[in-house]
Amino acid sequence: MAQLLAAGAYDVYFTPIQMKKDRPATKLSVLGDPQARLALTKIILSETSTIGVRYQTWQRTIMQRHFETVTTAYGPVQIKVATYGDLTKRMPEYADCAQLAQTQHVPFNTVYQAALVAVQQLKSEE
Repeated sequence: MAQLLAAGAYDVYFTPIQMKKDRPATKLSVLGDPQARLALTKIILSETSTIGVRYQTWQRTIMQRHFETVTTAYGPVQIKVATYGDLTKRMPEYADCAQLAQTQHVPFNTVYQAALVAVQQLKSEE
């Protein structure tokens, strides 16, 4: 997973499945840019026991993203701001909340909720 993500995969996930003759297996799914297909395929073929890779092409729409920083009692947290037309979503960055929770010795959810409150305060000031 780490190698695929480092090579440009958007996401990597595993799904338990049953193969023919009732053999248990794990399905590896990799979402990535078609231009990275060869590099991702090489990693899959060299790092797993598979001897083949199937491809599908999908269309996707993504929201434009940028970051803002809010201040909480636990420290600064980056907020991902995603927009699409008149829609806007603001979500605290998981890694920032996790790091602050660990360094401040508080539950993750405490920091995450504090960041959400700070986001609400920003929205009310707009």
